[in-house]
Order: sequence, then structure tokens, then C-alpha cells
Amino acid sequence: MLTLQNLTKTFGDKTAVHKVSFTVDRPMMIGIIGRSGAGKSTVLRMLNRLSDASSGSILFEGKDITRLKGAERRSWQSRCAMIFQQFNLVPRMDVVSNVLHGTLNRRSTLATMFNLYPDGDIHKAIEILDRLGIAEQAPKRAEALSGGQQQRVAIARALMQDPAIILADEPIASLDPMNAQIVMQALRRIHEEDGRMVIANLHTLDTARRYCDRVIGMRDGRVVFDGAPEMLTTDAAREIYGADTDFSEAATSTEIETLDRPEVHSPEVFAEAYA
Repeated sequence: MLTLQNLTKTFGDKTAVHKVSFTVDRPMMIGIIGRSGAGKSTVLRMLNRLSDASSGSILFEGKDITRLKGAERRSWQSRCAMIFQQFNLVPRMDVVSNVLHGTLNRRSTLATMFNLYPDGDIHKAIEILDRLGIAEQAPKRAEALSGGQQQRVAIARALMQDPAIILADEPIASLDPMNAQIVMQALRRIHEEDGRMVIANLHTLDTARRYCDRVIGMRDGRVVFDGAPEMLTTDAAREIYGADTDFSEAATSTEIETLDRPEVHSPEVFAEAYA
């Protein structure tokens, strides 16, 4: 489905991403981990075409995304939804209107100016909010919600685009452990129930192991690890984070309780993880 080939991004004389290559052959939930400045966010921004690649290519279903311009580029951004750490909601606007912003790419300028939405889109927005457990928040201003609720509104807005891929750039970095768990569970359910590819930038090893089917580790703009969560050993983590033998996973842990782990993965994955 998705192939990155020697994807590179430079800023002046600094190389932020250096010849990153990997292939995803089916919808998966993928975690990209690494220190701040490793190039994780830059990779997602190139995938979404918020930033242009300096060289290399991104192929999705055989089409080179890096070459898209104008309407084709906007169409791709609808198929490849982005969720940000800081939510990027309109604070004084009600929740359901924020969700409906996920339809802007397919609405006319006049409809956008006058905030006009078809009844079908409004009903769909409320259904998505209900699916994420926050339908009762629909009439409230976004600024009145907690951080975890706001991030679920951002996820709902992404789902309104009906995307093939959801990119999540540090979606839990500003959340407390309980809300972080709720958001990651929501992303996992979306992947499993909808069959959508989810690629999330994460700081924490425990979160990557718990929720992801595959983990990609980046260091100094390069991929230094690519494998199943169970392959993410302490030695592998030291390589990703450039740490010595004093490295402790506790420094990256969100301390999320794991009692409900069977709900996160399929029974087969759960059994394999604890074999």
C-alpha cells in the first residue's frame, strides 16, 4: 500500500531526514519512536504533503505522492488525515463544528464562508463523536473540554475526512496517563474496526509495544530499527535513543496500566505477546 524510498529532507545544510525507506503492505498500526529531533515529525509532514521532500519518493497504491500538485495534492491530504499534539481546534467554536471542518476540502467556498453543512454531515459528525464517547460534548465550545476530550475531537475531525491513512504526530505528548490511554485505545479501535492505516509518532516504548503492530525507530534522521513490538528490547532502545548502559525505560514510560490489554489487541496478538 505505502512505500517510502530514500525519502530525504534538508533544511539548508542540515539533513533532518536521511534516505528513509520502508514498505507497508497492508493496513497496520505503526509507531515511530525516537528522541526529539530524530526526524519523526518531518516524515509525517512529508507523508501528508505539509512539507515537500528534498529527494526520494512516497508511493501509495502505486502513485507518487511527492509529485502531486494543486487539487490532487489537496485530495491526497483528505485521504491522509493529520492529528497534531496541540489538537489544532478552533477554541471558541462548538465541538460538532470543529468536527465538520474535516469536510472543508470537499465543500464550496460559499458554503465554507457561511458555515453551511448538509444534514447528513452533521449526523455523521455526531455519530463519530458518539463512537469516541463524547457525543454529549457536541454543543460545547472546544475550549471547555479537557485535553483528552479535545484530542478525541481532533480524531473525530480526521475521521470526517474518511481517510485511508491517519497520521498522529505525538498525539498523547501533552496528556496525562489516563487520557493518553483513552486516546491510544481510540486510535487502535479505528485501525481494527475500520481497517485504516494509523502511523503515530510516539516518545514512549511501553505505548509503542502495547498498541502498535510494527515499530520504526529513528535516530538522527535515519531508520535504525524496524520490527515487531516484541523485538523492541532494551538493547534496541539504547540504539534508537543513543543511550549508554545506564538507559532506563522508566525515563520513557507513560506508566499506563496494562490490565485491559486484551481489549487492545486481538486474542492471537495478546497470546503471542505473553508467550
